[in-house]
Amino acid sequence: MTRIGLLSDTHGCFPKQIMEHFANVDEIWHAGDIGTTEVADKLEKMKPLRAVFGNIDGHELRVRYPEINHFTIENMSVYMTHIGGYPPKYNAIVKPQLSLHKPHLFICGHSHILKVIPDINLNLLHLNPGACGNAGWHKINTLMRFTVNDNRIQDLEIIEFERGKL
Repeated sequence: MTRIGLLSDTHGCFPKQIMEHFANVDEIWHAGDIGTTEVADKLEKMKPLRAVFGNIDGHELRVRYPEINHFTIENMSVYMTHIGGYPPKYNAIVKPQLSLHKPHLFICGHSHILKVIPDINLNLLHLNPGACGNAGWHKINTLMRFTVNDNRIQDLEIIEFERGKL
């Protein structure tokens, strides 16, 4: 059983709520648009970090993290990228990759819209944690916390807090 803290689109911000809400997780996953190496460093000091770079991330983050992070944890196959769409409107690059790799969990960010959508056609769960920074049109910052336990997502929590409270 592994507790996960999932976030995206920090855009260089590190709200104090991240430390509070991710204090008891085992790993942190960031679905891109980290923004600065300082944010990545802070996350890595907290817990082991799995991340992908996003469209606003510069060279330092692009060499540090992949565009696609495909891994297995607790017998669950995870496919994470920053821009991917959502069921059934995946982008043209991601859709064939999901069919090829057949992940149980597909994670992306970019939209700043929190989403939890099962895809019965591809037999996967799509998660987008929304946005946790101050850049963008969203009004509320969001995070997710959940447990991966023997190929299942359990105890999924949506966490919201006021934007701009650093």
